[in-house]
Amino acid sequence: MPKKLLVFGSHFAEEFADAPGFGWAPAPRPGHDWPALIAAKNKEVQRLSGLYGRILSNAGVTYVEGRGVIVDAHTVEVAGVRYSARHILVATGGRAQVIDIPGKELGMTSDDALELPACPRRVAVVGAGYIGLEFAGIFNAFGAQTHVFYRQQLPLRGFDEEVRSHITQQLTAKGLHLHPAVLPTALEALPGGAKRLTLSDGSSLEVDQVLFATGRAPNSRGLGLEALGVAMAPNGAIKVDAFSRSSVPSIYAVGDVTDRINLTPVALMEGMALAKTLFKGDATAPDYKGVPAAVFSQPPIATVGLTEEEAVAAVGDVDVFSTSFKPMKNTCAPRAHRSPATL
Repeated sequence: MPKKLLVFGSHFAEEFADAPGFGWAPAPRPGHDWPALIAAKNKEVQRLSGLYGRILSNAGVTYVEGRGVIVDAHTVEVAGVRYSARHILVATGGRAQVIDIPGKELGMTSDDALELPACPRRVAVVGAGYIGLEFAGIFNAFGAQTHVFYRQQLPLRGFDEEVRSHITQQLTAKGLHLHPAVLPTALEALPGGAKRLTLSDGSSLEVDQVLFATGRAPNSRGLGLEALGVAMAPNGAIKVDAFSRSSVPSIYAVGDVTDRINLTPVALMEGMALAKTLFKGDATAPDYKGVPAAVFSQPPIATVGLTEEEAVAAVGDVDVFSTSFKPMKNTCAPRAHRSPATL
């Protein structure tokens, strides 16, 4: 939600630029108050947090705030107080990862980006997945010179190749500086607060901020899981069966901490399936077929079903029908943006 609010705020830049095409008198682009946007975002987050708290309270849920540690198969300890239950559910999500280079502490993660006191004039985004492209679009729309560095030749690894090629063209048309197959090797502070990014191609770049959007790891450290014998994957993910049960029968896990499909709606679906299994006597496994996904890049991307590559691997030859069209709004606004559709 916080990120989406920043995305919404950034969209106004194009609205102002497109207005003359619809008869509005040309005018200078209004100035933007970044701290006011962050304050509005924080106010909405606080409102939502309060709302969820009331929902829990009205449902009769006892909410305990603090760091929980699982001390045995049926007990969680928070601030010295122990709570026992028949079942324990771990839903601690993921945490941002930062690549291990000299000076990495000078960069920021997406959590930090949501609290920036000012929009940077020059920013480097390392990584071109969901988070990297979304924040790159936000910074670019607010006028920052935005560079994106990523390991492969195209952004959005795991997406359909045609989609990846299209978003590359559109991001370039919007003024983002894309650097495929280039990654930073070091980051150093410069006088005056700037930073120098040394790159794998031998070049360097001076920027004001560096955002590491280089993936997320399951947030399972320090919960007491290993001591209880809960089976874990090498990356820290809790291993679960088809019904989200761990190797300790009373301990379950859903969401990003299991590293299955790391999307918020999928975590909700896993939680609802587990509730049916445990409390309605209806053994329900999460259904991962045809999970839709949305990337709030600029332009945004939505997908559902198999990629072309996955379809070919599954059934052999396939027919792909695709088209590209100019959105009606852009017939009057001078933009190169086109929208694709593939079946």
